[in-house]
Amino acid sequence: MARVKGGPQTRQRRKKVIKQAKGFYGTKSTHFKKAKEQQMKSLAYAYRDRKQRKRDFRSLWIQRINAATRPHGLSYSKFMNGLKLSNIDINRKMLSELAINDEKQFLSLIESSKQALSKQAAIK
Repeated sequence: MARVKGGPQTRQRRKKVIKQAKGFYGTKSTHFKKAKEQQMKSLAYAYRDRKQRKRDFRSLWIQRINAATRPHGLSYSKFMNGLKLSNIDINRKMLSELAINDEKQFLSLIESSKQALSKQAAIK
């Protein structure tokens, strides 16, 4: 029986990797071995950074909330504690949007947070 080397399948597999490596720097976009290594690394980075993006956005929202509360005499942590004490359950993404787009509504949240904090201080 004749030996089968599988040339077309090998070429197809290599072309697929080279096609996915289009745009990589230097030989990583043209040489199969380097392209395959870089493609595997790139997929690992993509997986990791899908998780990282969620952390980055949460951090951004917290920074925006903090920047919006500071002029009114509150830090981020005190503001969030006051919201928790006044039983206002709103996520950081929406608080950030309110701080940017709807300042009146955000000011009412700051006032309710301050009131809750003052009540707690009066109790202690």
